[in-house]
Amino acid sequence: MQLTPVIAVHMTAALGALLIGPVAVWAGRSRQQHPRLHRAFGYAWVTLMLIAAGSAVFIRDFRLPNIGGYTPIHLLVPVTLLSLFAAFYKLAHGNVRGHRIVMQALYVGGCLVAGGFTLMPGRYLHGVVFGA
Repeated sequence: MQLTPVIAVHMTAALGALLIGPVAVWAGRSRQQHPRLHRAFGYAWVTLMLIAAGSAVFIRDFRLPNIGGYTPIHLLVPVTLLSLFAAFYKLAHGNVRGHRIVMQALYVGGCLVAGGFTLMPGRYLHGVVFGA
């Protein structure tokens, strides 16, 4: 597998989400909250997560166990979309705590865990980061 434009977009969005996620959390949870900063970084993070999830649909790998080129990590695409919907649904209904829980879980699962899986031996990024 080589670095295609779709993989480049996916990696850029995923790395961006990984980096700005903590800022959005900090702005909403710090002692002196910064709602405008939280909202701005939150919407940017959501946008990057949507781009990462959307682009993942077009990245297929036939070398690993798969169904039509889709590996088990692709299950994170619907999980991400449903989680984002649930987080905004909770927020719209005044459930700030539920919104926070869903968003933090999505950051851990969608950024940290998925990022860890992409660095597993046999995956494309493992070869890029650690050498082929």
